[in-house]
Amino acid sequence: MRLSRYFLPVLKETPSEAQIVSHRYMLRAGMIKQSSAGIYSWLPLGFKVLRKIEDIIHEEQKRAGHIPMLMPTIQSADLWRESGRYDDYGEEMLRIRDRHDRDMLFTPTAEELITDIFRSHVGSYKDLPLTLYQIQWKFRDEIRPRFGVMRGREFYMKDGYNFDLTKEDALHAYNRHLVSYLRTYERMGLQAIPMRADSGPIGGDDTHEFLVLAETGESEVFYDSQITELKFGDREIDYDSVEQCQAVLEEFTSRYARTDETHDEAVFAEVPEERRRTARGIEVGQIFYFGTKYSEPMGATVADKDGNQVPVHMGSHGIGVSRLLGAIIEASHDDKGIIWPEGVTPFHCGIVNLKQGDGEADAACESLYAALSALGLEPLYDDRAERAGAKFATMDLIGLPWRITVGPRGLKNGVVELTSRRTGESEELAPEAAVDRIAQIYGVAAKG
Repeated sequence: MRLSRYFLPVLKETPSEAQIVSHRYMLRAGMIKQSSAGIYSWLPLGFKVLRKIEDIIHEEQKRAGHIPMLMPTIQSADLWRESGRYDDYGEEMLRIRDRHDRDMLFTPTAEELITDIFRSHVGSYKDLPLTLYQIQWKFRDEIRPRFGVMRGREFYMKDGYNFDLTKEDALHAYNRHLVSYLRTYERMGLQAIPMRADSGPIGGDDTHEFLVLAETGESEVFYDSQITELKFGDREIDYDSVEQCQAVLEEFTSRYARTDETHDEAVFAEVPEERRRTARGIEVGQIFYFGTKYSEPMGATVADKDGNQVPVHMGSHGIGVSRLLGAIIEASHDDKGIIWPEGVTPFHCGIVNLKQGDGEADAACESLYAALSALGLEPLYDDRAERAGAKFATMDLIGLPWRITVGPRGLKNGVVELTSRRTGESEELAPEAAVDRIAQIYGVAAKG
């Protein structure tokens, strides 16, 4: 993409309504525009990152054996009355009526709808285990939407639902989700700590939230500092193995880590004092096991091996896709702008032409652009007739992790400058070597 042809409405001034870093930078970098309170249009740059995050989630869900689908945003109130949640959910639910005066709602979550789908099509234990998931827009009518996409009313979310014959099978599904979430967050450059949490209106006894530590987090969290030393890394896990998934759960949840809702001061006191930490955290996902909470009242049963009808055991598992984008910025930025991790960056690198209109500089930039594109990478070429300082400021604001700077002086010596956004360190390389380095960083084969 050439910046002269891209829609990137960057702002020089910070809008007054933006109170936290992610909201400020998302508005200034032209990623979002507020439509109404807590509801945003996703402009091209923001939409591009949103899709990168979504792709990683899909890849890791399918790796774990989960099956994607799509459910509607508008649901019938009848299903929620059947489960007993229609009146209990509260004013966060946006209740509406259609032209036939039927009660409808804009979905805040989809346990009822997925249970209805399951009971309509699955009748035997032989069809289990089954985990279905979607990535879809949700709406919760927050009384005070704030902090941009971190606490909006309309949000993009991955929600998955497992159906199992027994509690033991469902707890394996719970562990499988925990493993897949650890992989997902690490691929995005995040450390998301699983913390014992409160189930809230979803219900259930077993639940963990995944929280990213950040000063602007809405939750106070208490944890053993040893947990921040854990990394899932590139290890291979057999998702069908109960033992392997259970071992990962124990590794990542055996140390103290709780939100303020479940914090136990007496248990926390057992952690060595030098390892006790209190901080703020941003919730980016949650997993639940709630057994037969929905299957019993809604008649979601299967025939077991003896022919008896038994309610299935269920759980639900969510990731805040749009919220993740804000959380990544909160965890990765400086006073110049965003610093995208390589896994979610909207463009793999930026190309800055210091002297647009200079024949040699223009030709070198075009060559770099073509070489990177031929590798399947996406460079953003700043080909505008702007001052160098303005071009650097834009690249720093939008946060691309790597920048190649091209100018007549360097080209006389046969080099361009490759700069890391995260460290600020630069090195001079031949243009071909800069392309090879970018290819190596992103794990693609350079063409030689």
